[in-house]
Amino acid sequence: MTMTPTVLATRDNGVMDQHEHEHDPAAKPRRRTFTAEKKLALLAEYDAADRESRGALLRREAIYTSHISEWRKQRDRGTLAGPPPRQRKTAEQVELEKLRKRNERLETELKKTKLALDITGKAHALLPEFHSS
Repeated sequence: MTMTPTVLATRDNGVMDQHEHEHDPAAKPRRRTFTAEKKLALLAEYDAADRESRGALLRREAIYTSHISEWRKQRDRGTLAGPPPRQRKTAEQVELEKLRKRNERLETELKKTKLALDITGKAHALLPEFHSS
């Protein structure tokens, strides 16, 4: 008896081995985002299409009629927008953030050390056996 691997369909290349999907940590699903231009283009294409073509468009783009309805409302209100622009940190910003965190940690350790030394000094002053004449 020969076992054939289970195959999953994907939008990218059509076929993906199930075992690849199970062991690939990068295969985690991601939320798609559409730019305002893409939303407007999809709305125009949807509005111009007949009933069968609309269904095909929704399947092709893997979207729902609720997306179309919401985008229409946003367009009509003038609030249709794409995802906010990503703000990538520069290498300097990343380094500065690391140094700030390290500084905070070291300051906390220093406070603890000073407190321990203060307590030790007070204990030394209070106990007569530590004083040598």
